[in-house]
Amino acid sequence: MSASWLRDAVFYEIYPQSFRDSNGDGIGDLPGITEKLPYVKSLGCNALWINPCFDSPFKDAGYDVRDYKKIAPRYGTNEDMAQLCRRAHALGVRVLLDLVPGHTSEEHEWFRKSGEAEPNEYSGRYIWTDHAFAGGDGMPFIGGEYPRSATYIINFFKCQPALNYGYRERRERWQQSITSPDALATREAMKDVIRFWLDLGCDGFRVDMAESLVKNDGTEKLATMEVWRDILGAIHKEYPDAAFVSEWNHPDKALRCGFDMDFYLNWDGNGYSTMMRDYTLRDGCGSYIGNTGFFSRDSGTDVSRFLADYLPQYHDSRDHGLWCFITCNHDTPRPAAGLTDAERRLAFAWIFTMPGAPFLYYGDELGMDYRVIPTKEGGYHRTGSRTPMQWDAGPNLGFSEGAAEDLYLPVEADARHTVQAQELDENSMLSHVKRLIALRHAEPELQNYSPFAVYAARSRLFAYKRGSLLVAMNPGSGEETCQLDGAYIPLFTVGTPAMEGDTLHLPAQSFIVLKPKEKAAPAHA
Repeated sequence: MSASWLRDAVFYEIYPQSFRDSNGDGIGDLPGITEKLPYVKSLGCNALWINPCFDSPFKDAGYDVRDYKKIAPRYGTNEDMAQLCRRAHALGVRVLLDLVPGHTSEEHEWFRKSGEAEPNEYSGRYIWTDHAFAGGDGMPFIGGEYPRSATYIINFFKCQPALNYGYRERRERWQQSITSPDALATREAMKDVIRFWLDLGCDGFRVDMAESLVKNDGTEKLATMEVWRDILGAIHKEYPDAAFVSEWNHPDKALRCGFDMDFYLNWDGNGYSTMMRDYTLRDGCGSYIGNTGFFSRDSGTDVSRFLADYLPQYHDSRDHGLWCFITCNHDTPRPAAGLTDAERRLAFAWIFTMPGAPFLYYGDELGMDYRVIPTKEGGYHRTGSRTPMQWDAGPNLGFSEGAAEDLYLPVEADARHTVQAQELDENSMLSHVKRLIALRHAEPELQNYSPFAVYAARSRLFAYKRGSLLVAMNPGSGEETCQLDGAYIPLFTVGTPAMEGDTLHLPAQSFIVLKPKEKAAPAHA
């Protein structure tokens, strides 16, 4: 049974090096996040996901962990994390950290010992072949850098050696089963890391590339699921209020092996990507040159491809946990890449009225831009989504008191995309997002576990029921109509939708949430 606090959880994702710099060194830090927790609370978000903040050489922005039990000095100390959690809890905000279980940095002590010539307790912690000139059996590998006469498997960059959780299908002598002593020791080591931070005060983890632990595991990932059942089964018994969200994008697998939530990621070619943007319309640098997504006003795209992808997985997994929508994240272009302000307002209205726990990426509530900028810490095309949070019209838009040349990344030039510029403007994107989150909290039928059913889907019309509530939208350039099944009162609107008898009129780029008349409360205009 998942933690009860997930029922109405609305998450806010923070990229720590870009959120708020408290000491003027140009890099965001944990005290800066703690300082801004009241702002997170003011949005209506009652949970955080903080991207990697453990000690690291930062060749992949912290997804190359050097020490799982130490906060990176540039962000602060372990006590700073404990203080952040205490302050968040006092405000009613939960805290998830980012766990990278599949690999470490090549500078991790485990790996350095694993590369020694003499066998030791860490020799099997990573995946090594059996001699210095062996290939990786189809996996990328590195050799010639350590005294050990073997090559080692990497997961992504050269600096990220793969931890050993075993192989489902063993084809070489050096490949171990998932129940080998070394593979089991890796599981226990990861359980120990999780316990360490839960004991310090965090409430759970987002788990990076959760489906990739066991090698040669096929498309069904049966062995990886077995590993997670063991890890999460043990943790949930000891910490029943902890929550885990997987980067898997297959809720039928993730939610059946112990995860409370799985992300529905806007990956190239899936249903989500047909809603937000067309990934084929990119130049060589990742810059968008057009859009044919559902929320693009002039695209003509209907909702059928999304529903064909979403509905089977939703129905198959809804009794096991939450499948969660994101506005974007640190790995994907911001909504501003390919969507206008009006189109983003409709997209956010959709995200915050769908089932599953919604995740808001820092700055999306302000309409922060996506730009193609030089890579930083392995970000490449993702770097443009990782620029500093924009607080006010002061130096560096309030992110840091340091010199502009010392900033982690340059701030956006547009001061309209700041908290200060938008917080008192009722028509701003910030106010729009706050109203959506407030509506979700006010209406239990819009919350995370409440049922979802398609009501109408044709041309540019998309309408669905959340319990007794009716949500309808038209992102297109012409009017759409929808027949109503009863008497309703509007709770929330974008644009100028109107009811005439039993007909709902949805003009171009409009959205509405309706409540049955006998249950209705005053409208949130």
